[in-house]
Amino acid sequence: MELVLSLGIGVLVGSGVWLLLRPRTYQVIIGLALLSYAVNLFILSMGRLWSNAPAVVEPGVPVDPSAYADPVPQALVLTAIVISFATTALFLVVLLASRGLTGTDHVDGKEPER
Repeated sequence: MELVLSLGIGVLVGSGVWLLLRPRTYQVIIGLALLSYAVNLFILSMGRLWSNAPAVVEPGVPVDPSAYADPVPQALVLTAIVISFATTALFLVVLLASRGLTGTDHVDGKEPER
């Protein structure tokens, strides 16, 4: 499971960086979104990969921290998802305004001469 998660994070980071280096603003925005997904997966993996482990301590049972999942990375990722959604929406609005003002969606504001 750890190998699959590591490969997934690597593919997302590689794709995100490749898209960040593209000349169009929409591709840059998608690259930023892929990088944020990779960071979210990385943070989630820091809480250890557990299946069928409770996240809440039961009353009256001796506490063994190794038997429970850590809920803090899950809460951080949930917050990061909401923030990245709002940031992506803001970037898209700025993209549309920039395209309307300049007439192009090139990163530096002008089309390359051919």
